[in-house]
Amino acid sequence: MPHDPGTDSLSRRRFLQSMAVLAVAWRTLLDSGDARAAIYAARDAAGTEADWPEMTYRTLGRTGFEASRLVFGCGAALMFRPKDALLNAAFDAGINVFDVGYRGYYRNAEENLAPFLKKVRDDIFLISKATVDLEIEPDAVVSVEQARAAARIWSRRLDESLTELQVDHVDAYYLMASYNPSLIESEEIHKAFEKARRAGKVKHLGLSTHRNAEKVLLAAARTGWYDLAMIAITPGGWYDWESKSVLPDSPPMTDLQAVLAKAREAGMGLVGMKAARHLAGLPILGWWKKLDAFDRYYDEKLLAAQLSQFQRSYAYVLAHGLDVVNADMGSLAHLQENVVAATSSPSYFA
Repeated sequence: MPHDPGTDSLSRRRFLQSMAVLAVAWRTLLDSGDARAAIYAARDAAGTEADWPEMTYRTLGRTGFEASRLVFGCGAALMFRPKDALLNAAFDAGINVFDVGYRGYYRNAEENLAPFLKKVRDDIFLISKATVDLEIEPDAVVSVEQARAAARIWSRRLDESLTELQVDHVDAYYLMASYNPSLIESEEIHKAFEKARRAGKVKHLGLSTHRNAEKVLLAAARTGWYDLAMIAITPGGWYDWESKSVLPDSPPMTDLQAVLAKAREAGMGLVGMKAARHLAGLPILGWWKKLDAFDRYYDEKLLAAQLSQFQRSYAYVLAHGLDVVNADMGSLAHLQENVVAATSSPSYFA
């Protein structure tokens, strides 16, 4: 049979396409450390991606903002470099809430988010947050002097964040990594927020917590000051920052509904985080994946759904008391996976 030179060209094109797909998969694996996401990215590059579903929305508590049920957690994704293409894809997918945090924890994330904000600032809900560097036991009572010092640090970091983000205000500012109810109820913190609000630097007060979370959330509800609370919660109950797993002896999420209801009654929008972190494990510390850890909380319909274990956890928490869920996303495949999870939740919990 005579040699067809066109065959060489076709083979070369297929080879180059294959190498491009492998390159996308490898880059995603390096970015996310998630082999599953790398596979999805390869499928995208090969032209086999599924259609993106339409985003769903929920009023975010007293803020009145119609928020996408998936929040883009920018901190980890943008720590080391900008990812405007990924941010643009998220915005195009209907995500309108972007969460970041101060340089002391998230390095360059705010600076790397700034170029994207120049294009979309008026169309999104922007959240930043900062810790206060107060070393105190979870249930200790803070002194007035301690609270004033904490408020000064928190306020200064807000100003620094506005500079990094190149904006004049954020929509919400969180008291980050809150674990002490006494500080949450401190008049000094509230006065610092009110001063920033009157100056036009921030609209809404919030907190984030993944330690002593139930007491912190109830304390915030008692004050009536907080518009948002980002809580570390899973289908199996509270996520514990110290053990990097579900808090020992935590009731499952179904038994925490009364606590969540009190927060909602106080006007707080509830943002979930760490919903699936327990499943992923933390190999560097010897904790391996536990992909079936939450299966016992799911009914047959959810277990039979064409969703990954990570997607199931997001779908579940959104159906059991959370308004939205925050997720770190380092690749297009990871973004698409989470969009599917967030938008499909009503399908399994009608």
